[in-house]
Amino acid sequence: MTRADAQATADVLLVAVGVAAAVVVITTPPLRRLVGRAARMWLGVSVPAYLLAETRRAWVESGRRP
Repeated sequence: MTRADAQATADVLLVAVGVAAAVVVITTPPLRRLVGRAARMWLGVSVPAYLLAETRRAWVESGRRP
């Protein structure tokens, strides 16, 4: 088996596992609620943190003179 074949096989397996996990989560209401809460929490924390970091970086860089 060549490296390319091994990588293609691994990619197919990862996609299959991801689809299987998505099907289980979608068809199981408690898991669906858990994933929904986790996604809302992640978006509620990561997006504002990113925006805050970018604002701070822009503020710091705007004060520099060439």
